Amino acid sequence: MTEEINHCIKELKKGNLILYPTDTVWGIGCDATNEKAVKKVYQLKNRNDSKALICLVANQAMLERHVVEVPDVAYDIMDLAEKPTTIVFDQPKDVAKNLVAEDDTLAIRVASDKFCQYLINKFGKPIVSTSANISGKPTPKQFKEISSEILKGVDYVVNLPDENKNPSPSSIIKLSNDGQVKVIRE
Repeated sequence: MTEEINHCIKELKKGNLILYPTDTVWGIGCDATNEKAVKKVYQLKNRNDSKALICLVANQAMLERHVVEVPDVAYDIMDLAEKPTTIVFDQPKDVAKNLVAEDDTLAIRVASDKFCQYLINKFGKPIVSTSANISGKPTPKQFKEISSEILKGVDYVVNLPDENKNPSPSSIIKLSNDGQVKVIRE
């Protein structure tokens, strides 16, 4: 696993795209602080950049470095969630501008998967995590379902087995600094 992490970090530092297993489905990733790299993700997915992408952090401390204010309820949600849960936060900071939605929000998840935690910790910055499919096409549940277009479009494919036997996208909850909570995807 260490070798895979080192390969990924080398690619991420160059502004390249990786295809990697996450705590949900296989994801396309890049350095979440690099605007050019984020733009490559939108291009590969044929996705309008007004549709925001999810960003993964290694832990709550890293989350706090990239959001102006983490509402208290966010900690409860993270502690109590029974499946990977992405939270949309107001006022993200120190990430690529084209990663932030028009309403100044960003979807962030604290990774629960060991590989992702090690990778992000060692990289020291958040990484983008978006499903490995062309926009509008079904989300691949297993590696073998990923299209050749995506496989050819990334710079590095992590060589790890499909360990997640029942992959599904994360839940998404929007938390506003004014206390509003809205479930976007269960």
